[in-house]
Amino acid sequence: MKNRIVTIIGLFALLSTASAAGPKADFNVIPVPRTICAGTSAPFVLDSNTKIYYEEGQKRNAAFLQQYITDITGIVPELTDRPRKRGTISLRVKDTSSDAEGYTLTVDKKNIHIVGNSPAGVFYAIQTLRKALPAGQASEVEIPSCIVEDSPRFAYRGVHLDVVRHFFPVDSVKRYIDIIALHNVNRFHWHLTDDQGWRVEIKSRPRLTSVGAYRKQTAGDGTPHGGFYTQDEIRDIIRYAQERYITIIPEIDIPGHSAAALASYPEIGCTGGPYGVCEVWGGPADVLCAGKDETMQFLQDVFTEIAGLFPSQYIHIGGDECPKQRWKECRACQAKIKELGIVPDKKHSAEQKLQSYVMVSVEKFLAAKGRKVIGWDEILEGGLGPDATVHSWRGMGGAVEAVKQGHDAILSPTSHCYFDYDQEKVTQIDKVYSLNPVPEGFDSEKMTHILGVQANVWTEYMPTFGRVQYMLLPRLAALSEVQWSQPGRMDYSAFLQRLRHLAQIYDKYGYNYAKVIDIFK
Repeated sequence: MKNRIVTIIGLFALLSTASAAGPKADFNVIPVPRTICAGTSAPFVLDSNTKIYYEEGQKRNAAFLQQYITDITGIVPELTDRPRKRGTISLRVKDTSSDAEGYTLTVDKKNIHIVGNSPAGVFYAIQTLRKALPAGQASEVEIPSCIVEDSPRFAYRGVHLDVVRHFFPVDSVKRYIDIIALHNVNRFHWHLTDDQGWRVEIKSRPRLTSVGAYRKQTAGDGTPHGGFYTQDEIRDIIRYAQERYITIIPEIDIPGHSAAALASYPEIGCTGGPYGVCEVWGGPADVLCAGKDETMQFLQDVFTEIAGLFPSQYIHIGGDECPKQRWKECRACQAKIKELGIVPDKKHSAEQKLQSYVMVSVEKFLAAKGRKVIGWDEILEGGLGPDATVHSWRGMGGAVEAVKQGHDAILSPTSHCYFDYDQEKVTQIDKVYSLNPVPEGFDSEKMTHILGVQANVWTEYMPTFGRVQYMLLPRLAALSEVQWSQPGRMDYSAFLQRLRHLAQIYDKYGYNYAKVIDIFK
């Protein structure tokens, strides 16, 4: 078997020497699978006579595969729940307790067999087959005989989208989900609230959307901007993501980045206002008042509805970039510090510990509802809650400290994972690809606390969805290999060759990607 492992170059050679009956598939896909072994039979021929056979529970996956094949080649295979001896792509799930997202894809002359360790595993096998297809109208496609065995490196493979700085409608969010699904992403971090707007309907707090969802202008442009998602729209988007095996993790950013909330309910601020939805980038000094009972009631109202709306195990509660000046001057906050017996120490001020009180209170409230929290790495300042996950964005240090304290972490270092940074001069695709998701000194035991890696897309300078796509692609392709592929399978030169074909898939779907590297020039 070892001698039959097909390298990327070897598989390409295999394909180029196959018979010339029609366009040929190529399993040089992104992210690169764990193993690809050459088969000995003739290729499978995909054509209009091909059937997609699905076992019970796999009809939706079969419909996805049918649509993908049609999108890319124009061939329309028929769906069937009746097994056949040949000319079939079969989908089934094998019961297993390990590698839940893993799969085996076997191609021979007669059939293609997809066996997933779960329905999600079947879906990722379908993505591999989809990306192997030649992009272009064809009456038949040759798919080389082989065995692909694959499973992801990380269980958490995330992409974030800020819909606050610029609001994007439901159809755009769904298209975003389609894009990230193509790259084997399984977590969508949805940044729904910030200083510049509040984007999620909270029925018990209607002013959050009647007031907080809109700003008068943006950076002096004189043009009002805003919008929000109704709870019905959010449920629709959640279903759409779930069908593609993507879990949506909502973010309600507290106690800073809260100008939109303060504009809606001034009584939860330290000064009482007046406040406004922020019209410039960056945040004001005003934050949620940590000393008022009204603030804690507000947070309970909001997170009760968020927990009822989103089924995700995790809810992101922000915690980043919270200025403390108002708390230092606020009688209620200082009284709360005294009431709680908070004292500063060499590492943390009293106000930092007060923020920890707020975050831990929310964590405990959500824990009673069966949920866990994620927070940006500033939640380390002042003390972590009992089961908080740290989202490390200011380098790897937050993850290192979190694991040291026995907590889980998610990696999004700005140096490699902030896709609002320029593609040509700051965070180039090769830099993204070079990310080593193993913090220095981490052994296999410590790595069990690194849940995964995530790209962040902050939209201050992305006023259109086309611009969002441009900043995301093709860097997401590079990060998807960091998230999914085994280190020994990664090679940047080979990745670039595989990216040529993935770009043809982008073109087929009309995705707007940055053509800033040499292979596109």
